[in-house]
Amino acid sequence: MIVDNQHRISRLKKLFYIGAALFAVSSLLFFLWRKDAFGFIAAGVLLVWFLAWQTIDFQYIRFELTEERLILRFYSLVKFGRKEYQTIEFPVQNLSDYRLEKSVFGLVHDLILEMRTSRGIAEYPPVSLAALNKEERRQIEHQLRDRLISKPDNPTTWTT
Repeated sequence: MIVDNQHRISRLKKLFYIGAALFAVSSLLFFLWRKDAFGFIAAGVLLVWFLAWQTIDFQYIRFELTEERLILRFYSLVKFGRKEYQTIEFPVQNLSDYRLEKSVFGLVHDLILEMRTSRGIAEYPPVSLAALNKEERRQIEHQLRDRLISKPDNPTTWTT
């Protein structure tokens, strides 16, 4: 099953740039009209706008879980500089565990994947799921939980 938030990310990207342009133009206009206080307020709101989007860290996510492989492609929507597309890909049998953590006052959900390696358990850096809706986050969690439960070497499937 594939979870992809491409359409939502394009809407969020438009919202970000429209908001940034609106605050920047209004700040410029206030300075041109000699209303410096309002210009500084609009510039401050623009700065807060950028910082809020950086903190929330909306990311494009393409999550694919097949019988053999787990593939997670992502990039940050608001990034200063060049966009960095990243991919996490490994055989499903190496999946050790996963965690869903909340941050930024419970508004941002992060996915942390753990996999078995020859040196022990490796933990990937968190991937922000903020740009996914509740149903898409539930689908990802359901797929990962089912995959871990169905593994023959998983102690949670043992019965006594």
